[in-house]
Amino acid sequence: MQTKIKTAAIKLQLTNEALVQTKVEDNVIAEVPVALVYNGISHAVMMATPQDLEDFALGFSLNEGIISNKSEIYGMDIVPQCEGVEVQIEMATRCFVALKEKRRAMTGRTGCGICGVEQLEQVNQSRQLAQKNDRLKQVNPHILAECLAQLEQAQTLAQETGASHAAAFFSLDGKLLAIREDVGRHVALDKLIGWYEKAERPVGFVFVTSRASFEMVQKCLAVGIEMLCAISATTEMAVNLAKENQFTLLAFARKGRATIYAGEHRLAI
Repeated sequence: MQTKIKTAAIKLQLTNEALVQTKVEDNVIAEVPVALVYNGISHAVMMATPQDLEDFALGFSLNEGIISNKSEIYGMDIVPQCEGVEVQIEMATRCFVALKEKRRAMTGRTGCGICGVEQLEQVNQSRQLAQKNDRLKQVNPHILAECLAQLEQAQTLAQETGASHAAAFFSLDGKLLAIREDVGRHVALDKLIGWYEKAERPVGFVFVTSRASFEMVQKCLAVGIEMLCAISATTEMAVNLAKENQFTLLAFARKGRATIYAGEHRLAI
């Protein structure tokens, strides 16, 4: 399916106090319902951009605790439907039995990260966090500016539509290893985490073009990622979760500056 489509539009521009109207064809990002179907049972419907959907399904399955590793998924089929897309997932029987036991109705929308949680006390328990590790050591803050430059250059969908978020993974020396884009920031990170699992969980850190909310930190922790940098702001819950888990959290990352909210021990400062 297409990740962007052409649509008729009218551009307005004020020139010398005169309003100029120009008819154009503009790119708009595709956003479709994506149903995640496990062993024939639909579990969740999320609004997403229809690319890298296998990565999305794998990342979502890990983050939600549906599986613990990629070997528990035996196969996937991407099946376009009139209303959207189905990702049909064949998974281990024991995982499917556990999923049915805790299954809940859940419909995702753009920007939604903890849909389907029914009670307040479930928020902190909605994803099982991975065992803490300490593979990431002494990241040089000077590489962040180069990471930003690579991130901006690699956002092809954002360049074409202006409507996508991106999540990227960088090595310790600041090399861009992977980037995933989506209309939803949580889905972009799920897609990246799917790649991360397929790549055997390399050492490095995540950079996102959005804010670093509680759910974004939680998703990283769920798969053992130790550091998250965000171009935008963070939140109180995200900072508290990061501190509780010795997670490294940076926000307001711009060329030549960033704010460290937790886990400064991983930075060479």
